[in-house]
Amino acid sequence: MKRKLFVGLLVAVCFILQNTIMNSLALASIEPNLLIIITASYGFMRGRKSGMWVGFFSGLLLDVFYGGTLGAYTALYMYIGYFNGFFRKVFYPEEVRLPMVLIALSDLIYSLAVYLGSFLLRGKFEFFYYFIRIILPEMIYTLVVSIPLYWLVLHVNTSFEKSENRRR
Repeated sequence: MKRKLFVGLLVAVCFILQNTIMNSLALASIEPNLLIIITASYGFMRGRKSGMWVGFFSGLLLDVFYGGTLGAYTALYMYIGYFNGFFRKVFYPEEVRLPMVLIALSDLIYSLAVYLGSFLLRGKFEFFYYFIRIILPEMIYTLVVSIPLYWLVLHVNTSFEKSENRRR
């Protein structure tokens, strides 16, 4: 129960930070995607089901406050969390390369889906411009911000797992 409360609070805090403080820390109007970091992290740390639920609530918050079509962000984040869950078997807490690669790929998939849904379907075909100016810088900025946030999530997740193992 404590874990679920913490995850819910973490998703809410990251949503608030992403839409307030990160706006003022934007570099050339590029902001890191904190919700992708949390969704991907819980996917590969806890598995497909946890990743999917964290993605559901992250995407639902975005849909309710910013989405034009209810469910688009929810589905996208759920898929990202779910597919990161496939890497739980090869996840080791002391290894940082796999999480960083998965977070970068998750952000890339998210950005490509947003491009397809928002720009390509409207007939705007400047993919390379969008890729160089938006997708790539956001992915790099998200990776830089993911390092401290990932370590926080990892530490808390490890603490919860230790306390759950002691109770058994």
